[in-house]
Amino acid sequence: MHRLILITLLATAAALAQNATPAKAKTLTRAELDQLLATPDKVLLIDVRRPDEVSTNGGFPVYLSIQIGDLEKHLDAIPKDRIIVTVSNHAARGGKAADLLASHGFNVAGAVGAETYEKEGGTLTRIEIPKKVATAEK
Repeated sequence: MHRLILITLLATAAALAQNATPAKAKTLTRAELDQLLATPDKVLLIDVRRPDEVSTNGGFPVYLSIQIGDLEKHLDAIPKDRIIVTVSNHAARGGKAADLLASHGFNVAGAVGAETYEKEGGTLTRIEIPKKVATAEK
């Protein structure tokens, strides 16, 4: 019985370690993102968080919302003529999304964590979830 538990724990730890591989994408600082946002016609923010995370933690005034699990299904909807910055809370999911986009030929500057951006002095926009979306998720 102890061996079975140990084997299960080791298998779980190995699976978690595989998913914990750090992203290759650059994690952008507030200053780097602000510099990119100075030319809004050249950059596109893709927020890969759930709507409730954006509502709770805040986000950027203009962005494309595609949750990370749906990103690969919507590659055709993402313009290739923009510099892409992916957004998550602390840039971990954003980094993985940035890696995925870069592997498909998108021009990716990197990932930013919305909470990190705010802690570095950046201003986030508080965004309300439309009632229709909030109701659909429950």
